[in-house]
Amino acid sequence: MQLTIGKIRGLAATSSQADAFTILAFDHRQSFARILTPRQGEAISHADIVAAKATVVEVLAPHTSGVLLDPEYSAAQSIASGALPGRTGLLVAIEETGYSGTAMARKSRLLSNWSVAKVKRMGADAVKLLIYYHPDAGELTECQERLTEEVVQDCRRYDIAFFLEAVSYSIDPKLDKSSAGFANRRPGLTRDIASRLGALGPDVLKLEFPVDIIKDPDEGNWARACEEVSKVAACPWVVLSAGVDFDLFKRQVEIACCSGASGYIAGRTVWKEGIPMPPLQRKEWLRTVASARLDQLAEIADRHARSWRDLFPGIENTASLGWLDSYSGIS
Repeated sequence: MQLTIGKIRGLAATSSQADAFTILAFDHRQSFARILTPRQGEAISHADIVAAKATVVEVLAPHTSGVLLDPEYSAAQSIASGALPGRTGLLVAIEETGYSGTAMARKSRLLSNWSVAKVKRMGADAVKLLIYYHPDAGELTECQERLTEEVVQDCRRYDIAFFLEAVSYSIDPKLDKSSAGFANRRPGLTRDIASRLGALGPDVLKLEFPVDIIKDPDEGNWARACEEVSKVAACPWVVLSAGVDFDLFKRQVEIACCSGASGYIAGRTVWKEGIPMPPLQRKEWLRTVASARLDQLAEIADRHARSWRDLFPGIENTASLGWLDSYSGIS
């Protein structure tokens, strides 16, 4: 698939000089509020969440190629306050937090009164959609794919980069996601998700690590599973952290990047321990511990990740003679 000028700019703005995605995931909403106030029943205001998020963005953004933010507490607020530097890429989530339906039949929804057009209008570099997805969920699978295709088309219309995040789940009541049975299926399931969703036209896939590393500690299997994802994905893919301990995620990033991934989008694994701390202690912890974590991950990705440009051959010819007459952008 040939990238258009706006998408090229968006991917360049959210990646490093080595063309690797070294992105901080910080679009958490309900889950962040729970971490911020771990004592049950403790009150927290919208302003409290905004302030805490601004601190995290201000401290950690300089250590990333981009920051993924939510539109409710952090995206516009981080721009207006100056917490997000202009040189740092901005990705904005478009989905409503959580899902409707049951744990075995999860349906994603777009956030009310929010759209690709508004993400573009605010000056962001990329749109992110999270869907809960299982390729064998029948009508629900088709529903999630239609939602994805809708966002794909909107991102093409407004010529903005599109990151699609897919989180798997079990559709078998007898097979919990944490079970050994699901772990056995996970490599093939992740490969199938990459194949099916990559074919729908996202610019980058944000995927779970394709192996349950607790149940399968063989790093050779980890590498082979990542290679299979790289073979079938029609676009660059990055690994998400899923809140695993930092040292484990660091190893996941290295193996994924050595096996064809184009970087990572890391969230709780970077910042989760520091959030419940008092504000001054939290800021110092972020400045020392969390920022060092991001630097370590970025060094790994810049050294080993596959350049996202490799997935788009001929990209340098996008602005060849006559491009101005054929360029449409927003219609």
